[in-house]
Amino acid sequence: MAAHDLSVILPRVLIVSRRSVRKNKFVDFVGEYHLDLIVGYGAVPAIVPRVSGVHMLLDSFEPIHGVLLCEGEDIDPSLYEAETSNLSPEELEEIRRLHASDTAIDKEKDSIELRLAKLCLERNIPYLGICRGSQVLNVACGGTLYQDIEKEVSRKCPENQRVVHIDYDNYDGHRHVVKVVKDTPLHDWFKDSLEEEKMEIWVNSYHHQGVKRLAQRFVPMAFAPDGLIEGFYDPDAYNPGEGKFIMGLQFHPERMRRPDSDEFDYPGCPSAYQEFVKAVIAYQKKLNIATAVPKPLNLNKEMENKRRTIVRSFSLARNIYITGNGMNPSKESELQAGAEFLESNTALSLQQENRLKQMGATIRNGSSYLERLKLNEERERLARNVIGKMSVEQLSDLMSFYFTMGQICSEVLEKKLHGIVNNDSL
Repeated sequence: MAAHDLSVILPRVLIVSRRSVRKNKFVDFVGEYHLDLIVGYGAVPAIVPRVSGVHMLLDSFEPIHGVLLCEGEDIDPSLYEAETSNLSPEELEEIRRLHASDTAIDKEKDSIELRLAKLCLERNIPYLGICRGSQVLNVACGGTLYQDIEKEVSRKCPENQRVVHIDYDNYDGHRHVVKVVKDTPLHDWFKDSLEEEKMEIWVNSYHHQGVKRLAQRFVPMAFAPDGLIEGFYDPDAYNPGEGKFIMGLQFHPERMRRPDSDEFDYPGCPSAYQEFVKAVIAYQKKLNIATAVPKPLNLNKEMENKRRTIVRSFSLARNIYITGNGMNPSKESELQAGAEFLESNTALSLQQENRLKQMGATIRNGSSYLERLKLNEERERLARNVIGKMSVEQLSDLMSFYFTMGQICSEVLEKKLHGIVNNDSL
């Protein structure tokens, strides 16, 4: 598809599938609630299949405007545990028996999702992690996980602070309370449902693992009574209107619905998806600006004749330089057009200056020009030093700004050129 058509393509959100077994065959799937919300708010979900080797093919899914990672098996503990969890072999075996569907490690899915998470962090691509997806985000940034909340957290808590984080007998209906942290996105989304003194909401829960050590860049947004972090975000990478969104939620807001209904438990439940897609759309616009091909300048007949005259002038000068022959007096007027062009335009590099001197175009070799050239080189050196200290995000914003300025200049220049022609014809 042509580059100019990219602006009308809806932004793409990558979602990695989860593998299951059906009729003795592997089946990849993604929860439909995720897909409905992504489409409903204006983006297109692109499913990345969990199949061998896909982690080496992620470039084929470009352009990536957002990543949503959701449910799945436990993450391989070797990817985050620097120390042992103090769980005995008997306890680990009991965990595998109680949570058989989750403890079957899927290394291929781990590899795909960790690569996508790190890609989002490197390029500031909007990222929303739900349940396992929040754990992937934390691990990608150097955080760690509890291998089993009941054995590592609950047994150390007073009875009144213990929380059941998964109930297989009441899978969708089970809820537990969380305390929302003030002045966080979660607080903003659920503020109409919060009592000022309690700051609590009831969330669903489908996990036996959770964040143990939160990566340094993140700030908690909610806690369970047992102290487990139920949501976090990067405050330095959160501004949906500017395409910034890095967040993890341990619970499933998309599934917090009333029994036998699609009505949400709280009005704020879909807000995470709404703001995420808002950031995805903004990120796509920034990416399009940075990669768009500038429109060629349409010259009127008079300007096109001038351009050809200048090109002809440089061609003659080049032939004189290459052959070493003297200048034919009859061609002097044609060389003058190139000389005038050089005199009226911006500074050349030293290499270009030296070559033009050899070619006879010496009209710009005055001492004042050489001084300005040295000053420009010093300014360039200082600019490179300053820009070298800027972050990737700052450089991206700066590039987008100057690209926009360049487009505006091209448009204004084109209008002025057309204005000259119109005035001359009056």
